[in-house]
Amino acid sequence: MEFSGIDDLCQMANRRLPRLFRDYVNGGAHGEVALRANRQAFLDWKIIPRCLRDVSQVDIGSTWLGRSRGAPFMLGPVGFAGMMHAGGDVMAAQAAARAGIPLAVSTFSIASMEKLSRVPGVDLLAQIYVFRDRDLTRDMLRRAHACGIDGIILTVDTAITPMRARDVRNGFRRMTRPSVAQLLSMAGRPGWSLRMLMAGKARIGNLAPYGMGRNLLEEARNAAAEIDPSLTWQDLAWLRKEWGGRLIVKGVMDAADARQCVDNGADALIVSNHGGRQMDPSPATLSVLPEIVEAVGDRCEVVLDSGVRQGGDIVTALALGASGVALGRPWAWALAAGGRKGMDALTTGLSGEVRDVMGLAGVRNMAELVAQRKQVLRRA
Repeated sequence: MEFSGIDDLCQMANRRLPRLFRDYVNGGAHGEVALRANRQAFLDWKIIPRCLRDVSQVDIGSTWLGRSRGAPFMLGPVGFAGMMHAGGDVMAAQAAARAGIPLAVSTFSIASMEKLSRVPGVDLLAQIYVFRDRDLTRDMLRRAHACGIDGIILTVDTAITPMRARDVRNGFRRMTRPSVAQLLSMAGRPGWSLRMLMAGKARIGNLAPYGMGRNLLEEARNAAAEIDPSLTWQDLAWLRKEWGGRLIVKGVMDAADARQCVDNGADALIVSNHGGRQMDPSPATLSVLPEIVEAVGDRCEVVLDSGVRQGGDIVTALALGASGVALGRPWAWALAAGGRKGMDALTTGLSGEVRDVMGLAGVRNMAELVAQRKQVLRRA
């Protein structure tokens, strides 16, 4: 499967997914202003081409989140990724291992962290929420440790789940089983439906031990209701004491919050507005990245997510101070578009785009990009 850009993967995914899951992936909160702002923010920057530099060898490898990586991006947590393509979570883990990049397994993953941890060479991070029942959260931490996972991602921007119009139209949150309209939509995607039927009944594998429902949609609704909306800084300090590995906090959009996360033991931050799925309107993640990087200095690493659609976006984020970039929708689309082949096309193709942009900007590795960042970027 030849890579022709993330936008093409999106179009292919839209043709192959039933409406319920297509809209779940593509949609944002309220008026989807933040979703659009995430893209616009990248268009406000230009990368300056440089000439007569030896760029015959361009190395996009770097060290971030505690390890050497094959590329400056990772597969961020995507709930229900296994509904994009039967066996999709495992395919993503395999692709991440081949590319030498991390995969963050979502709490709402179809495949359990135990299953994914058995993929040879995979570097897993476990994304978690703090539930009202702290013992359930403790058990998630215990399972992550037992799987050999040494880093967790605490998502902190979901105290309230806002209205997402596309999901409302589809009845995504209130359904306990697919409606007639949804079944007809699935029937209109025979390839997707056949693969799902052959894979057997879909459940949220990461939540299976906790008996949260009789089927996928019921589990999702009940688990979402268990996310604790009363979470405070004291709870972050509590989690730091409970977890001995790396602690990454996702959903930080304010410099003061960033400093307080570090004060309470965060090893890294992910600047994220949940892909425009939470606060709407909110600033674009790229627009607040520089102030958060400046606020935490060298006390922790800062990763960016939301809005990335091409290699130039990744180079832009790195030049503005990010240690790396987390992908969400792009890898969901890649799975839906082509399963294993789609994932390999994404990781290989996006790496190629990053390499091309760096070379044309006259930088040969990440150290040069960091050193020359002020010469690399210009506002549009």
